[in-house]
Amino acid sequence: MVGTSHARPRGRIAQLIFSDGPGGAERVVANVATALQSSGVETVVFLPFNGEGWLASQLAGSGVSIEYYRIERPWSPSSARRLAEAFDRHGVAVAHSHDFGTGVYGAWASWLAGIPHVMTMHGDRYYAERLRRRLALRAAAAVSAQMVAVSMTCVRDISRRLGIRRSRIRMIPNGVRFVPPQRVTLRDELQLQPDDRLVVAVGNLYPVKGHVNLIDAFGLIANRHPNLHVAISGRGALAESLMARAREYELQHRVHLLGLRSDISAVLAAADIFALPSLSEGMPLALLEAMFARCPIVASDVGDVSVALDNGHVGVLVPPADPLSLAEAIDRLLVNPAEAHSLGERAMRRACSEYDLSRMVDRYVDVYESALARYH
Repeated sequence: MVGTSHARPRGRIAQLIFSDGPGGAERVVANVATALQSSGVETVVFLPFNGEGWLASQLAGSGVSIEYYRIERPWSPSSARRLAEAFDRHGVAVAHSHDFGTGVYGAWASWLAGIPHVMTMHGDRYYAERLRRRLALRAAAAVSAQMVAVSMTCVRDISRRLGIRRSRIRMIPNGVRFVPPQRVTLRDELQLQPDDRLVVAVGNLYPVKGHVNLIDAFGLIANRHPNLHVAISGRGALAESLMARAREYELQHRVHLLGLRSDISAVLAAADIFALPSLSEGMPLALLEAMFARCPIVASDVGDVSVALDNGHVGVLVPPADPLSLAEAIDRLLVNPAEAHSLGERAMRRACSEYDLSRMVDRYVDVYESALARYH
């Protein structure tokens, strides 16, 4: 997976993350770790003790080592020392932390262990509103070899909130490994008829994902498209309230909450349209997967979504939290299948050229090599 344009990093690479549930940052860790390992770069992933176990299951059989850690809150020098000792025990050459929690402790432990530290920020919700966290993250950045952000929106936010020059933050967009599905069963599961249309959204059921706006948009065009259904893949506390909203429109039989799915490529293959109604994003993996799947896309113009969609050339952009605009865009693609098909094809070509997993991994390898070269 690692390209030939870079030398392989010398020594083992550690990936650290504060949770192991199904989420975007966790999937990036799994993808980077397995890609490095399969290319001959020894990799160890540090996961929280007594975590959910999802990320560990994704790494099973890959050859990637797993180390479990504990961190006592809110401030624990002994936890940092234990991490440093684990780095030494595994022969770690570069530690790569993801998001706030492991960013701070990973930087601290790397400093104690005398190895370079790389930190990737996937968003700002874990530190933005708390001064103590911002100060801790700024200190971690100061002792890290490289701060990375997954989007230019994240770069700007980090620079503004932490007072770090943008030139010190490298932007590495997310990439995905897209494997076409062997079987597509969703339409049968939902008992859809051949002429039924399906809008799919993928994302955990959190307010920031904007799923309530998708249901509101559906309510605006449901009578115009009586064979239209909406399916949302993800889990979260909003399931009951989202179905209550669907019942307000008498759409409870046409709104389907799929829960957590492991066959996202198959879910996308069943879709006529992919919707991303988020209120905030960096560079969402679900969007990239929908592009690889040739889905016609309607997405909120947040974060770097417009960058991924080439400013609307390969997908329709709408304002966030605007159900009417979302409804109009979905309606437009439903009644113009030729346009929808063209958008899907252009999205797939852009995904292959810009957002393949190998490109992301090669960029991180370059960061690791540069960190090692500067450190030694």
